[in-house]
Amino acid sequence: MDALHAILSRRSIRAYTAEPVSGTGIEALLRAGMAGPTAGNQQSWRFVVTTDPGIREEMAACTPYGATLRAAPLAFTVCADTHGLKHPQMWEQDCSAAVENMLIAAHALGLGAVWLGFWPKMERVEPLKQVLGLPEGVEPLAVIAVGHPAEAKQPADRFDPQKVRYGRWS
Repeated sequence: MDALHAILSRRSIRAYTAEPVSGTGIEALLRAGMAGPTAGNQQSWRFVVTTDPGIREEMAACTPYGATLRAAPLAFTVCADTHGLKHPQMWEQDCSAAVENMLIAAHALGLGAVWLGFWPKMERVEPLKQVLGLPEGVEPLAVIAVGHPAEAKQPADRFDPQKVRYGRWS
């Protein structure tokens, strides 16, 4: 699948089969995340890979959208280590680029995935940090639920020329 097709046909998948994601698939998704751009090449992202259903159940309790984590055989928590960053205000962008790369890579590999937002909703962040045992200064931006899709969704053409300005706004 070429890159543009992967971007334009990717959809959020929330239903999965019980088939586990292979170790090579997990590594490919991590490599895709770490290939994302970062401010000043600070590479602030850190990843927690969770396959244990008990831990995923605890993670699911941290968000109103947790049913997806119960169904998925795999979850990646994309975090930032905020210690000593050259550009401390940019870690959210660093981690967001990693998440998007991982979502596109999952689709290109024939997997389904969905982005579950945590940061900056502290009522979700703090319980998740406890579940995962994250140390001080490691902040979770998002969790990506991943698995072999048990649903198919048609690509959506979201291009809207009314949302584009050329040269300047007015």
